[in-house]
This record gives sequence, structure tokens and C-alpha cells, in this order.
Amino acid sequence: LLPLSHNAHSHTLSFSPSLSLTLSLSLITQLHSLLSLTPLNSLCITLSLAPLTRSSDSLLSLTLLILSPSLTRSSFLSLSLSCCHYSTSLCFQGLRLHDNPALAAACAESPKHVYPVFVLDPKLATGDFVGANRLMFLADSLRDLDDQLKAKQSRLYVVRGDPKEAIPRLCKRWSVTQLTFEQDSEPYAKDRDRAVKKLAEEAGIEVKTFGSHTLHELDSYVDKLGGANVPTAYQKFLKLFSKLPTPELCKESENAMLPPLSKADRGNEEFAPPDYAELGISDDHPKVKYPGGEREALRRFKTHVLERAGWVVQFEKPKTSPNSLEPQTTVLSPYLKFGCLSARKFYLELREIEKKAKNYTSPPQSLCGQLLFREQFYLCGYAIPNFGQMRDNPICRQIPWEYNPEHLTAWKKGQTGYPFIDAIMTQLRQEGWIHHLARHAVACFLTRGDLWVSWEEGADVFEYYLLDADWSINRANWMWLSCSAFYHQYFRCYSPISFGKKTDKQGDYIRKYLPMLKRFPDKYIYEPWKAPVDSQRKWGCVVGKDYPHRLIDDHTARSKELMARMKEAFDASKHVGSDGEGNGGKGGKKKRRANDNDNDLGDRGQGGKSSSTKRPR
Repeated sequence: LLPLSHNAHSHTLSFSPSLSLTLSLSLITQLHSLLSLTPLNSLCITLSLAPLTRSSDSLLSLTLLILSPSLTRSSFLSLSLSCCHYSTSLCFQGLRLHDNPALAAACAESPKHVYPVFVLDPKLATGDFVGANRLMFLADSLRDLDDQLKAKQSRLYVVRGDPKEAIPRLCKRWSVTQLTFEQDSEPYAKDRDRAVKKLAEEAGIEVKTFGSHTLHELDSYVDKLGGANVPTAYQKFLKLFSKLPTPELCKESENAMLPPLSKADRGNEEFAPPDYAELGISDDHPKVKYPGGEREALRRFKTHVLERAGWVVQFEKPKTSPNSLEPQTTVLSPYLKFGCLSARKFYLELREIEKKAKNYTSPPQSLCGQLLFREQFYLCGYAIPNFGQMRDNPICRQIPWEYNPEHLTAWKKGQTGYPFIDAIMTQLRQEGWIHHLARHAVACFLTRGDLWVSWEEGADVFEYYLLDADWSINRANWMWLSCSAFYHQYFRCYSPISFGKKTDKQGDYIRKYLPMLKRFPDKYIYEPWKAPVDSQRKWGCVVGKDYPHRLIDDHTARSKELMARMKEAFDASKHVGSDGEGNGGKGGKKKRRANDNDNDLGDRGQGGKSSSTKRPR
């Protein structure tokens, strides 16, 4: 060490230590001992770690700046340690560049290396758990993000395996000093993220998490509630939402400067995004109707929202058609689910459109209202225990559903004998998306309307096939439609016949997805069993041979029977959910919610019974 002078000046010391903070602190201690012998009154030492490579013989520079001419032994020694310039950041989740605070945080301090990572978890990303359409959407989204990152001289690192094993392994391999990621609210993901965070922190890695998949971090709602129940009534949630500040975008991530990778690193196939074949999708599988990716999300957002301001301000979701041949809604839900489109960007752009309009629809019918439903259901799924099931779920009515695998399979395959229901389920399997009112119709049919099968079974099927299968939203909607929570007008039931006729009298939707019925006249397209058998043969489809018999012969009688069962279930659990909060009150009739539309509900049908056995749940 050079002698210390009483004049303000600096000295730089260079040596070759390992990159451990422990050694740096040891050096600080030695400097403190040395400087305590000098006759200076005050001293400020700034330790600035210059950008380093991962090699162990890199030079570590320490700059000492003497600010005052004297320091006594009893004086205070001020130290400032700046570690950010040698960090290696690893970030994961959120398949977009815009409004991605995890990516922005990873790049904020000019690190030497940034590794944008996506972990392909075999528990979630295989054909055993996810339908082909959603896997294709995921593959498209990963390739799109990889292409965008490569344009920035970086890349996406797609890692195969259990995240709890893969992330720590990569942190060690790449000498990671900072880990950033987007929080996930689903039970499996919460457990996963807690485990990853714990392992990283035990390894001395700084961890930063961000709640950017929703409008606000979900804990901010929980904190604002101060121990009160999570609101399951929509208007109560709106009051809670109004107490939080306007959501803000992270604008830095879109233009974040990622450290450039070598051409060899960018071309390393070890971390290449999966192709369809790797995900188990055959070459002859039809192309997904809605391709994934951030650029496709932003294109669709522009053409279906930003360029249709007049349509946006007049939008009322209950007035759209469940059986139009092309969607009458935005079909942006899959892009929100995968994080290709920021919910905050969506919401803030909608609010700007509304500000410029003299009149616009309000929540819950408006597009903003739908995003707030999403937010509410995410909060419920995050904060309510056992939200995804009936048992031990404090807001869910305990209804004695029946276990009938034959009926469940027929419903899943679109073989119930009711063309409107079967066409919807066929569209779901083929395209991975169906209109929200179509979801209502088939959910009601499976549960309280006709088959008396548990909503949990239906939710599992939707989570397999839907592109936009958000766990919290899906589970909430199934509880809603089965009158298990959120909505309790069990005496209002969708007709599998007349409901579809309201918006498609000619049955064009049925003919598109059930081509075996395409020659049936309009008179019989919703009720083919009523056609004379000779005519059925003439039209090339005989009911019971080419198209199945109905599972329920008399919808009206069956519906009335199940309404009586629902009343019994409500009477047996009056303390659950009837006040919209899952904590007491009376069951039965309630004032209609603003988003319930009389036209959504059909006749009370023509009835029947089904044989089935009960399974405890």
C-alpha cells in the first residue's frame, strides 16, 4: 500500500483474488485497520468493482478517495461497495419484451452477462397435461421471443427439466449473482418459485421478483385488505381496485441493452426453443388457428383494439355471439395468459380510448371490465385456500355431484347428442378457443343443467384444451357456471337447444363443426332426433349410427330435477358464499348481476334422467 497523504487524492490497488464477497470484505477490514493508524479526521472509501469476466484471475480494482486532511482513531469510517458492475443476471418468465420489469431489472446495472431463460417443465409442457394447440402456441411464443432477442445480439435460453433443479444448476454454471423473475400466482408455481428463491438466496444470489402478470402485484391487494376477506363480489372488488394507484408500465424493458453474445453462444443448440416434434406434435396436425408470440399479440392488439376505438367504447360482452363462424371478441386472452401481451398495456390503452370518447360502456360489460374480472379471479386464486377444488374451499358450496365417466367422456368428445353442445366441444378440441357464452353453455350442461358432473372435471378438460387456460380464471368461471360460488341463480339454466338458436337460427355453426349434420334442414339442425328416419338416411346421417343419441332424452324434466337438487345443496350450506364473500348469509335468489343477460339463458327444455354412481370428492 502506498503511504496515505493528507491531501485529497486517490490510489488504485490491483490484485488477483477470487470473486467472492467474503474476500472483498476481508480486504475492507484490513484497510480499516491500516487507516485507523493515520491522523485523518474523516475518510470515505468507495470500493468500485469493475466489469469482470467469470475467470478467477480477473483483476479487481479498489479506488480509495481521501476527502479530508485528518482522521482520528475514534472517527467513523464510511464504506460504499458497488457490486452491480460485475453481476451476471438470469431472468425468466414473461414471454415479451414490452412491460417486462424482470428483464429491465436484469439489465439495469450494465451486467457483464444476462441470461433470459424459459424452463420447459415436463410437469406442465407435455401432451399428458396440455393439448397440442396450446403446446404449439407455446412453441411459437418461444421462437418469437428468441428471434427478437437475437436481433438484440442476445438469445432465449430454453432449458428442459424441473425448474427447482434447472435454475440452481444454471446459476452455478454461469456464476449468476442476480436472479429476476415474474411472480406466478398458481399453487404449483408459487411452491416452485418459493423453492427457487430459497435455493438462490442460500447461494448468495440476489433475487428480485415482480408481479407484472396482473395490473397490480397481488400482495398489494392483500395488504390493502388488512386481513379482511378477499372480495368475491365484483362491485366490492372494484372498490378495492380503486384504492390502489393507476397501474404503470415498465417502459425500460423494451429498449433494454442486453450484453451481446458471441455468434457461437447465439447458435448453441443446447438451449434452442423446442420445435413441434419435440413437444410430441405430429407433422400432420392442423396448424394452430391463433399463432403465439409477442409480435402476433401486438399485431392483433393493434388491429382488434387500437384501430377500432368506436367498437371498443360500444363493446358489451354479453351481446356478442357464442356461435359466430369467426370470433366477435378480440381473442387476446391466450396472449395475456402466456404473457405475450401485458395486461397493464391492454388496460391503460383501453383507458386512453375511453378518455377520448363522449360515452363508453362501463364494467363489467366493457373490455376494461373483463380485465378487472381477470384481476379479481387472479386475486381469489392467489389468496383463497384450496381455490381450485370444492373440498375445503371456503367460498365453494359443497354439492354432491355424481361421478359418471361415460357422460364426462361423451361431453368431452362432443358426443352428447345435442348438436349445439357437441359443436362447441368440437371447436374447443380443434382450435383451442371458444366464445365465453359457449363456455357457459357447455359448463352448465355438464354440471347443474343436465349431467350433474362435478365442475372440477369440466375445469380439467378446459385446462387441457384451452389456449387461454388460466388456472384462476378457469376455476372461477366453472364455480360461477355451476352456481358453486360467485353466482347463485341456479334456477336460471342454459338450454342446449334454444340458446344457440338465438344467434344462429340456420345452424351454420353446427354445420361447420359437425359436418355429418350439414344436410339437415334448419328445422332439424338443433334437434336431429326429430327428423323422420327415412329423411335421416337421405341426408346421410342416422341418429344412433352416424351421430349419437342424446344422453338426456328430456331436458326440461331433467333440468327441473337438478334445480331441486341444487336447492337441497343450497339449503344444506347456507353459510357458504351466498353474500358474495363466502362467509355467511342466506342462499337462494339474489339481485341479478349487471353482467348477467336474460338473452344468455334459454328455455327450461324437455327433461329426462341419467343413471350414474356417486364418487366422493
